Amino acid sequence: MVEVIKQEFDSHGNRTYYEDSNGYWLKREYDDNGNLIYFENSNGYWSKYDYDTNDNEIYYERSSGYWIKQEFDSNNNKIYYENSHGEQIYYIV
Repeated sequence: MVEVIKQEFDSHGNRTYYEDSNGYWLKREYDDNGNLIYFENSNGYWSKYDYDTNDNEIYYERSSGYWIKQEFDSNNNKIYYENSHGEQIYYIV
């Protein structure tokens, strides 16, 4: 049976650290608005996130090299999407 060894939470109740008896651990970081901005685990995986002032996710990147960029208009409508595979989408709102 896997047991939780350690857990930590930030002031908003978001779990920022977890470790179990199998040696697995994860770390998370959040911005002041509670958005996940960084994730990492003991398997070597990590991911990064960035947000605009309206909390729309505008950038995502993971340890494999894959990334996504997005843009939103002032009404929070997605107007552009691009990724590391060369896909580009312009949205008509």
